[in-house]
Amino acid sequence: MADTRMIKHLIAGVKRGLRLHRPSRSLLILPDDIFLVSFPKSGNTWTRFLLANLMFPEQPATFANIHHLIPDPEATTKRDFDRMPRPRIIKSHECFDPRYPRVIYIVRDPRDVAVSQYHYHRKLQKIADNSPIENFITRFLAGETCPHGSWGQNIATWLVAKQSNSRFLLLRYEDMIADTPRELAKIVQFLGMAADSARLNQAVERSSAGRMRQIEQAQTDQCELTKGSRKDISFVRAAGSGGWRTELSPSIAGMIEDAWGPLMNHLGYELSSRSGSEARELGSLGILGDTPLWHSYRQRSETRPTDI
Repeated sequence: MADTRMIKHLIAGVKRGLRLHRPSRSLLILPDDIFLVSFPKSGNTWTRFLLANLMFPEQPATFANIHHLIPDPEATTKRDFDRMPRPRIIKSHECFDPRYPRVIYIVRDPRDVAVSQYHYHRKLQKIADNSPIENFITRFLAGETCPHGSWGQNIATWLVAKQSNSRFLLLRYEDMIADTPRELAKIVQFLGMAADSARLNQAVERSSAGRMRQIEQAQTDQCELTKGSRKDISFVRAAGSGGWRTELSPSIAGMIEDAWGPLMNHLGYELSSRSGSEARELGSLGILGDTPLWHSYRQRSETRPTDI
């Protein structure tokens, strides 16, 4: 056991010396970095494909190269980060971090997020096919299905801190599905880029759900997101909105709405188990600005180490 630990320690040291380690939360953040942030299973990967295909039209995005085009501190090596042209667009699922200079935040209906995350956990074999989705939803609400808090915690930390900031762009996944070129054009404007309609449409076509499924099938073992996972369940599933209506019972959907009704209402998501007026009466985002939850996330983010 001691020898195994020593070997692992030596390997980690060699990787760090060669800059082959993954910087994770210790990533050195540069003043012109742009972060693409979302709660997991909210459209982050699709948006990464859209941006990569927009910014690097000569190198179409694939599951094999996406970590090099739009890097992920959990999957991209420090050496690759150091070699990237600036400004960098970087993937993140983190709660509010005051170090992020500019942020594009993608939000998705939590009922659809829960269903998507449930099937992704089946794909990763973290849960069995016969595991009741009700049990998963209970853990989902408690923030136990991923290391980035609950859906409400993750989103609230960003909205409370950044929603009125000009360096923060909030997009809804559902709006991106409804009119992808229009929403992608908002990102282009936010980044100060120039892209005509032909370039926008090319990026949209190269990032379509059908094309991404084909790439996934061909490269399933070349990406951290799908490596070693079940091949009979696709990472790119329905790529739509409203699927929760056929997968969640009214009582289970109601549990999610009971937990985050005011926040969902604020973001424009229609509630099925209580009226929008009732949700508004429960409060607005302003009530979250001075809670223990908010202070704990701010304190944690401000004390993270910086990679050198």
